[in-house]
Amino acid sequence: MAKSKKEKKIFVLDTSVILYDHNAVKNFQEHDVAIPITVLEELDNFKKGNDTKNFEAREFIRFIDKISGENKLQDWIPLEGTAKGKFKVQMNTRSVLDAEVVFDEKKADHRILNAALALQEELPDSKVIMVTKDINLRLKAKALNLPAEDYETGKIKNVDSLYTGKTVLTDVPSEVITKLHEEGSCELNEVIKRGKPRKNHFFILKSERNSVLACYNPLEETIDKVEKREVYGIRPRNAEQTFAIDAILNRDIKLLTIQGVAGTGKTLLALASALEMRKHYRQIFLARPIVPLSNKDIGYLPGDVKSKLNPYMEPLWDNLKFIQSQFEEGDRYWNQIQEMLQKETLQIMPLAYIRGRSLSNVIFIVDEAQNLTPHEVKTIITRAGENTKIVFTGDVYQIDTPYLDTQSNGLSYLIDRVKDHKLYAHITLERGERSELANLANELL
Repeated sequence: MAKSKKEKKIFVLDTSVILYDHNAVKNFQEHDVAIPITVLEELDNFKKGNDTKNFEAREFIRFIDKISGENKLQDWIPLEGTAKGKFKVQMNTRSVLDAEVVFDEKKADHRILNAALALQEELPDSKVIMVTKDINLRLKAKALNLPAEDYETGKIKNVDSLYTGKTVLTDVPSEVITKLHEEGSCELNEVIKRGKPRKNHFFILKSERNSVLACYNPLEETIDKVEKREVYGIRPRNAEQTFAIDAILNRDIKLLTIQGVAGTGKTLLALASALEMRKHYRQIFLARPIVPLSNKDIGYLPGDVKSKLNPYMEPLWDNLKFIQSQFEEGDRYWNQIQEMLQKETLQIMPLAYIRGRSLSNVIFIVDEAQNLTPHEVKTIITRAGENTKIVFTGDVYQIDTPYLDTQSNGLSYLIDRVKDHKLYAHITLERGERSELANLANELL
């Protein structure tokens, strides 16, 4: 019996997909991809600026210019590569079922829907699918009986099983734990009988009589004791915080992610540990992505650039002030922080100001990394030069950026992709330590 011919699909991409990944049109295998003309109009509004979305818009416009050549964009153009489909710009935005009439509003989203509906009418033998990272647009498409789905490339399948960076072992012989306390390390097979743990993986080892915190050292292939250390007046309050500090102080670990809900101490621990490591690096950068209030650009805020950015950087300054408050004014450590700020060896800035720079001999902390796309995370890491350490902190369940979610944000993507590399470590902070009131909100509200 002959095999049935595989159904040909046409994926219609909206603006949100292009701003998320300018290479999106290349990721649909043998199927065809169409871009409504309205998307090109919207991309024109995004091409100026220093944010990643502006970069994505410019790169896609360059791609369109290159692929067009002597071809007409309204005709199907073969995409380069084996088993690739074709590409076109959908000019027709008139369909029998008019989204602007159904939803009683003339707007870009409805013209994009009409372009997909028109394509569906033109090619009844093909399955036309709307692809968008805008949940509301997906719902509208489905209401019009137009198949719609999220852009899946780079998404993590199951966030609830995301790598946590630690394991609790309760059946460890007490003499092994005693050896770790006395000698500081032991052979891997004394703790793990079969296989190997992920590189730089942390352990809470327990026996009936004693316990110890430890980490797998991939360079020596040993289990090493993790000491509880104070950093710039900040003492860890639980095992996970101890692991986070240990990873930042470990110069063999060049890339670290710290995940946890609000109040677990992610940014505070990262900053305090970086200050402790200041002698090993030329500068300390602390940055975070700017998520404009109500999706408005910061340009609408009053004042100069510094005044506009202050509200977004305030949480970072709060952490620095808290560390400084651990010492009396005029104390040596208090003065060191002031001096670092004055000499700009410690800088707090928006993430956009980092892009394009070469990050050599620095420790770079990226706060609120869950609001970054996978491409943004990759762009930051590829800027790393010699003797650079990058720490990403964030909460994958607290997304403030439109079109990102727990599965598609850059922090989840990074944790899932880089685990088990000798240069990388991860720890999930589970217990809130900000205050009893903050814990109450996280647990019950």
